[in-house]
Amino acid sequence: MNPAASVIAFTSLSGLGFGLLFWLGLGFPAVTGWVAFVFFALAYLLSVGGLLASTFHLGHPERAFKAFTQWKTSWLSREAWTSVATLLVMAAFGAGLVFAGIALAPIGWLGAALSLLTVFTTSMIYSQLRTVPRWHQPLTPVLFLSLSLSGGALLAGMTSVAPWLLVVAGVIQCLHWWRGDQALASSGTTLATATGLGEIGTVRSFEPPHTGGNYLTREMIYVVGRKHARKLRVIALLLMVFLPAVLLLLPFSHALAALAVISHLTGVITSRWLFFAEAEHVVGLYYGKRT
Repeated sequence: MNPAASVIAFTSLSGLGFGLLFWLGLGFPAVTGWVAFVFFALAYLLSVGGLLASTFHLGHPERAFKAFTQWKTSWLSREAWTSVATLLVMAAFGAGLVFAGIALAPIGWLGAALSLLTVFTTSMIYSQLRTVPRWHQPLTPVLFLSLSLSGGALLAGMTSVAPWLLVVAGVIQCLHWWRGDQALASSGTTLATATGLGEIGTVRSFEPPHTGGNYLTREMIYVVGRKHARKLRVIALLLMVFLPAVLLLLPFSHALAALAVISHLTGVITSRWLFFAEAEHVVGLYYGKRT
């Protein structure tokens, strides 16, 4: 699929933001006053910034509020509700820490649970799509959650836990790539089934169904070269997992911590670009763009 900058920013930034809110809700790090304000401000900037970025991919961003009306059938709508609930609950929890120096633990635990639920609903927007076999697998929600937890731990300064969570996220990312590479072939969808002409004989693409582009060809069909994808995968793992983990194992300094966060975020953005670029929507078969 077309890797739009808005959805890359949305999934990358909001995942980190809600991951940080999760750890703050559990009391990590144990901060109050202005230090707590800084942590919560960072979490809200990432979370809200990512959510706002997603609206730029809509045909009519001014109608984004309508997403709240389809919660019974739409994971996008469920994400909208859970994200608002998370932000409101964590605002109450954060206010207690910033203004009164009090950690209202039950509210924090509720906010932490809602934070993970929000990330899960985001992942299900993609995992539910049978038309994109690479996404339609159980590892998609696991990948989103693992990156959110590891990135949140990194931002929370949890130097003893974050390296291990990063490694786990890296392993899950590799498994997601491995299973995803086989997903389209395993789905059984071919040019014959896409066109419904398989019973007649061998089906091949002679010319496109139309001469001009349309929404489907712009949004659903994107082909990235294998060599290019492999290089980007290596870069993503190095920046997202290995470099931050190594930096966290060194004697702590704010400069190294900042470098680890920047490296991780860059790697996440790279992997998320691949997440969209490598997604083979089955409509591409109809246009002869997949084999």
